[in-house]
Formats: sequence, structure tokens, C-alpha cells
Amino acid sequence: MTQTVAIAGLGAIGLEVARALDAGVEGLRLVAVAARDPARARARVAAFREPPEVLDAAALAERADIIVEAAPAAAFATIAAPVIAAGRVLVACSVGALLPRMHLVEQARHSGARIIVPTGALLGLDAVRAAAEGEVESVTIETRKPPAGLAGAPYLVERGIDLARIEAPTRVFVGNAREAAAGFPANVNVAAALALAGIGPERTQVEIWAVPGLARNVHTIRVDAAAARFSMTIEGVPSPDNPRTGRLTPLSVLACLRGLAATLKIGS
Repeated sequence: MTQTVAIAGLGAIGLEVARALDAGVEGLRLVAVAARDPARARARVAAFREPPEVLDAAALAERADIIVEAAPAAAFATIAAPVIAAGRVLVACSVGALLPRMHLVEQARHSGARIIVPTGALLGLDAVRAAAEGEVESVTIETRKPPAGLAGAPYLVERGIDLARIEAPTRVFVGNAREAAAGFPANVNVAAALALAGIGPERTQVEIWAVPGLARNVHTIRVDAAAARFSMTIEGVPSPDNPRTGRLTPLSVLACLRGLAATLKIGS
């Protein structure tokens, strides 16, 4: 059975996923997209083998079984609410925007909707989820990004932290995942996914560093649990279209979608 897919957002993540679906993924068919600029969206999909409809984000749940949210974090609630109300599957890329809106999970429980968070740039998410079935002492994540990848973060703007003046590796934030999500909504989807997979946003500790000259987004995760103690580091290449997003993220979304349609699925 073929499942229909719609994508909200045609930026660095959404457009690449759309192109891959149009090229062909067994069991999935792209039928609709939504974007802030509908005319630009139509131009971007005009050359597709089967150009999807360009709709308002609120209408996507009426058109597709699975809706991929790949928009700026500020648009998350507008996109997610109708999908959940309609009982559809929401693949949420802006997971940092989900943390302060966990009431949506309860709404999904009542409507029959599912909220799926792709692994994104997070290494070892299955190991974290497995460890969290038992006792976990601590989970920490240290994120290092080039200053351009942190530009515009509310936490930095409110404190007058000038990224252009940073000349050496500088820790610009330390706190828990909920605080990080509020202060860096475009930068901490990895930390938010880690928190949801593990011991929650209050207990998951986050450090964010601005590192001049760094060519990759570096995430180091450390977990101390009863079942295992492990650490993982991943160096993701930033997207040329958006340095806040890694090139691995749209590939992770595509792998997630394949898993929803696959007969054989690897990983817990």
C-alpha cells in the first residue's frame, strides 16, 4: 500500500526530501507541499516528475497520510496542530519547538495521531532509548558550532553576545535541554531529541560553544546508565543553504520515511 506524504517547508531539509520522494521511494508518494512563499514553492517543484500541489500548511493534513514538518521553529505549532487533530502522522524536524508544547502529545493520544522525531544529526539514539528503559544517572550533550551557525539565537541576542567578536572557542550557554530549546530554537533539535529519548529535558544537560574556524557542527553525547556508560561524537557538515542545519538531517528524515513504509525496519 502506498502512503501519501506532504512536506511543510521547502528549505534545506524539505526541498531535499521532496526531491528524493519525487525520484521514487517504494511505498511513498509526495502529493503536497507548503511554504511561506507559495509562488517560490511552485517554481521549486515545477520540474518534478510529478509536481505536488502547493497548499496552505493547514490543508496538508486533509491531503496526506504523513506530514513532514521541516519549517522554521516559529511555525511549528501552526503546522502541527491540524495534523494532530486529523489523526495523521507528523514527522517533526523542529523537535526543539515540541518541548514547550508537550500537550500536543496528549492531543495525539486522543486523536490517534503519531508524532515521530527523526534521528537527525544525533548519533546513537537507539542506545540512549535502550539505556533509558533502565536507570540513567546522567545525560549530557556538548554542541560546538561555527559562530554563523548560532546567529540570531534569542539567548545570545538578549544578552548582547556579539558572535563577530569571538576569536577563540567560547562556551556561550550551559543549562538543561528545556532552557536550551527556548534560547536556541534553531540550533538544539539534537539536544531536544536526546532529551525525549532519554531522561527528559530537565535532567539532560547542554553546553553550546561558538568555535571560530570550525568547519563542522560537532555534537558530543555522554551517557552514564546502569546498563552502560558510553560517549559519542559526530561531526556534521553544515548545509550550504543554512549553516544551522546539517547535511545529514534531510537524509535522516528520508530514512525515517523509508522506515514508515518498509517491510523490514532496522533499529528499535
